[in-house]
Amino acid sequence: MPVVNNMRIYLNEVVFFGYHGLYADEKKLGNTYKVDVHIDFTPKVSIIDQLDQTIDYVQVYALVKKRMEIPTPLLETLVATIADDILIAQPIADKVFVKITKVIMPIPQFDGNVSVSIEMSRSN
Repeated sequence: MPVVNNMRIYLNEVVFFGYHGLYADEKKLGNTYKVDVHIDFTPKVSIIDQLDQTIDYVQVYALVKKRMEIPTPLLETLVATIADDILIAQPIADKVFVKITKVIMPIPQFDGNVSVSIEMSRSN
């Protein structure tokens, strides 16, 4: 029987509106953010047919949504908090990657976006 060494669950470009940032305009006007989450885990079975055998992405989304609603000055703090929360809430998760992209930068003539990411592994 085949053995699955690793599986990854993705939440891709999930859009939130929030009031994160250090500057007064960011706190007042808010911004659009895109969040990417990758969660690695090692399944105990080769074919998953029950929710308790995998990562519940609905629970992960709810956790991310709750954190994105809390104004946070630094995206670095936000990605680390979300990654840590996921590892606590999802005991079968081995590793978590979280990236938050600030869609519109409050910088004159800046054409692009800025992202902050983190990767955390469960300590053994």
